[in-house]
Amino acid sequence: MGPVDPSGTDGLPADAVTCARLHCHGLAAATALTVQDTAGIEEIHPVSADLLDDQARCLLEDMSVQAIKVGGLYSTEAASVAAQIAADYSQVPLVLHLGPSGPLPDDAAAQDDAEDLLSATLELLLPQANLVVVEHMRLMHWQSDGTIDTSGAPSPAHALLSGGAQWALVLAAPLRPGHFANTLVGPEGETASWPWQAPPDRNADTGGVAATAAAAFLAQGLPMMRAVELALVHAEQTLGASFLPGMGRRIPNRLGDGQ
Repeated sequence: MGPVDPSGTDGLPADAVTCARLHCHGLAAATALTVQDTAGIEEIHPVSADLLDDQARCLLEDMSVQAIKVGGLYSTEAASVAAQIAADYSQVPLVLHLGPSGPLPDDAAAQDDAEDLLSATLELLLPQANLVVVEHMRLMHWQSDGTIDTSGAPSPAHALLSGGAQWALVLAAPLRPGHFANTLVGPEGETASWPWQAPPDRNADTGGVAATAAAAFLAQGLPMMRAVELALVHAEQTLGASFLPGMGRRIPNRLGDGQ
């Protein structure tokens, strides 16, 4: 589930390429249509919750789906639909990407809507996520404004586990000055970390490739630790080989030498 990005920078078109590159057949349930280019998003047209539900269930009732990735939700109703589908297909691994969903709110009403959507996502979807993927800076912002409760948790990543996620992958977490890592925390104290390399300037994506690749590897039956490890290798390769097709941001080379 995600938006249709006509530039192919992110969203469903980009996810389809990642899935194909990793030998999976990707299905799509659109959460929104966007008007955008490589420079940014001009308009977002959310799909109704009813249509999103119909799209997803039509596919799920037709084919055997081995993993579900959710990213880019635009209403609390859409978050509720995604959560209900995840509950109905609880045997299918769910990867939740908590990445940017659009331009920053430009007024108080839009800010309230964004906060309600994040609260609904964390309340309804996080407890069903086998893996949640989020950038460290975003997590720190939510910690500072009280969106997530980190009291009693060893780290904000562990707070996501307290919120119900089975595993949490935090991208670009600082280890010491000048050194960063992608850190995975899981049940029973399981942890792993891999060095994080800054992508080229003006890069359009940091977490979307990794989240989609992790879903693809989980769909192939790999255990979580191995799926995440391979997903990060694939993401680093595609981001490192990103290209600049227009006047805006770079696009990850999803057809380059990956897994």
